Amino acid sequence: MRTALPIALAIDVVCSVYYTSIRSFDTLYLPTDARKHVYMSSAFATGKPTTDTTRTQVQKQRGLFSGRQGRRLREALLAYLFLLPAFVIVGAFGLFPILFAAYQSTLRGVNKVVGTFDGLNNYIKAIDVLTYVLGFWGGVLLLYLAVRIVVQGRRQARARGEPFWRWLAPGLALGVTLLATLAWVIRLLPLLLSIPEQMRGARNTPENFRRLLGEALTTPEVMQALLIALGAFLFGIIVAILVHRTNRRRGLKGAYAGAFTGATALVGLAGLLLYLTWAELQTQTAKADATQTGLEIGSQFVMISAGFALLYLSWKLWQSASGRSSTVSTILRLGGAAMLLVGAWFLIAELPRVIGSGDKLWWYGLLATFYYAIGTVPLQLGIGLFLAVLLFQNIKGKSIFRMIFFCRLSRHLSARQPCLRSSSSSRPAAPVNEILGWFGLGPYLWLNEPQGILNLAGASFPIWLAGPSLALVVIMIYGIWTFFGFNTVVFLAGLGNIPKELHEAAAIDGAGRGAQFRHITLPLLSPTLYFLTLYSVIGTFKAFNHIYVLRTGAALGTTDTATIVIFQTFKRDTRYGYASALAILLLLIIIVFTVFNNRFAAKRVYYG
Repeated sequence: MRTALPIALAIDVVCSVYYTSIRSFDTLYLPTDARKHVYMSSAFATGKPTTDTTRTQVQKQRGLFSGRQGRRLREALLAYLFLLPAFVIVGAFGLFPILFAAYQSTLRGVNKVVGTFDGLNNYIKAIDVLTYVLGFWGGVLLLYLAVRIVVQGRRQARARGEPFWRWLAPGLALGVTLLATLAWVIRLLPLLLSIPEQMRGARNTPENFRRLLGEALTTPEVMQALLIALGAFLFGIIVAILVHRTNRRRGLKGAYAGAFTGATALVGLAGLLLYLTWAELQTQTAKADATQTGLEIGSQFVMISAGFALLYLSWKLWQSASGRSSTVSTILRLGGAAMLLVGAWFLIAELPRVIGSGDKLWWYGLLATFYYAIGTVPLQLGIGLFLAVLLFQNIKGKSIFRMIFFCRLSRHLSARQPCLRSSSSSRPAAPVNEILGWFGLGPYLWLNEPQGILNLAGASFPIWLAGPSLALVVIMIYGIWTFFGFNTVVFLAGLGNIPKELHEAAAIDGAGRGAQFRHITLPLLSPTLYFLTLYSVIGTFKAFNHIYVLRTGAALGTTDTATIVIFQTFKRDTRYGYASALAILLLLIIIVFTVFNNRFAAKRVYYG
C-alpha cells in the first residue's frame, strides 16, 4: 500500500500533464471562426493587433490539417492521443504479463526465472498428447481467423465500392512490425532478466548496471529485431499515407490496412505455434527411436481430433433440425446427430488414457474446479435472484435489508472464515456435528474429509466419479454464502430497469405473478443474468483466496483447484516455467468457456 499510493499519484500527475499538453494541440489547429476569435481575444488582451505574418505561420503549421479531411485526421489523432495512456497501462499490466507467461512456459529449470529453452515440454508434462492436438488445431484456428478477417474486409470494401487490395502493402508492413516487436521483446527479455544475477556483491554498482543494460540493448540479435520493427513501421506508415491521399483524391474514405495487419499477425503466430508443435514432435520421435519404444502419438492424435470433429458435426446437425418444416427430416437429422455423437464418444474415449499419462495433480485440480463451478454458480444465481425479487416487492424495511446485503460484501475473508472453521470443526462437540447428532448422523470430518460425497453415502466409485470431497463441499457452501449478496445487488439493479407499466398491463390482462415473472421479468432480466453467469463462471475458475485459507492437509489435496495447483507449483516447487504453462492452459480453458457461453447464451438474451 505504501508503494502503490506514490505510484498511483505519479501516474495521475503524468496523465494530467499529458492531457493538458495534447489539449493545446487542439487549440492550435482550431477551425477558421474559432481561430478568428482567438486572434481577437489575443489582440484585446495584449493591445497589439495580429499581423499577417502570424496568420501565415499558423496557416503553414496547419497545412496538413486543413479542410474537412484535415479535421478528420486531427480528430482521429487527438482520439488516439487521449487513448494512448490507456493502451500503455493495459499493455504493461494486462497484455505483457500474459506474453511473459507464454514465454516463461517454454523454459525449464527449478528456482530460475531465466531457464533454458525447452519448447513445449512443460505442456507435455501436464497434458501429454493433448499438447499436439491443441498446438496443431490452435494453429489451424489462427489461420482460419486470419482468412476470415481478410474475407470480411474484402466483403465490406466490395459493398462500399472501394478498393481493398491496395491496402495490402501497408497492412503487411504493420503486421510485420507487430511480429518483429514481439521478437524484439522475446530476445531482449532474457538479457534484462539476467542482469540481477550479474550484479551481486561488489559488482552491484550503477556503472555496472548501465554497462550491462547497454550491452543488452545493443546485442546484434536485439538490434536486428528492433531495426526490422522500425523499418517495417515507417514503410507501413508512409505507404498508408500515400494510399490514403490517392483514395482521398478519388473521394474514397475506407481504410482496410487493419484487416491485413491482423491477418499477418495471426499468420505469424500460427506459424510459430505449428513450428513449436512440429519441433516437439520430432524431438519425441527421436527419443522414441533412441530407446526403441513405440509412440502412440499419431493414433491418439487422429482419434481425439476425429472425435471432436464428429462432436462438432453432431452439434451442427442437431441445431439444424429445429428449422425443418418436415417431421421426417427433423427425425432423420436428430437421429444422425445422435449417431455422430455416439461415434464421437467412442473416439474421444481415448482421452482417459491421455489424461492418465499427464500430470494427475493438474487433472485433479481441474476436476475440483469443475465441481466447484457446477456446485456454486447455479445456487449463487438462484439465491441471488430469489432474494432480489423478494426485496424488490413493497415490503416493510426493504431498504434496511438491501443495506444489510450490501454491507456484508465489505467484510473481509479473515473475519468470516473463523466462524466457518469453528462451526464445521471435525470435533464431535462442534455445532454442526451436534445438530446432525440429533438426527442420528455424523460426526463428520468436514474440512478434513478427503472422500467424495457419493462414497460417503456408501458407494464405491473412483475418484473422478465420487463427486467433490466433503471438504470441498464445505468450501463451496462458504463460497455461496460469501458471493450471493453481490448477485442480489446486481439483480436488484436489473429489476429496477424493468418498466412497471409492463407488469401493470399484464395484471390488467389477468396474468398472475408467476406468468409475469416467466414472460416479463425473466426475458427483460436476461442481460443481467447473462452478465452474472459469465462473471461467476470466470470467477470460480480464478477463485483462490478463500480456498487457500480453508484448505487443510488432511483433505489430501481434494480441495486444490487449478489456481491452487498453479500457486503451489510456483511458490512451493519454484518451477516457474511449469507454473506458467499451467496458467496458460487455465487461460485457454476460460477462453473456451467464454466463447461457448457467448455462442449459446448470447442468442437468448433479450435487450428489449
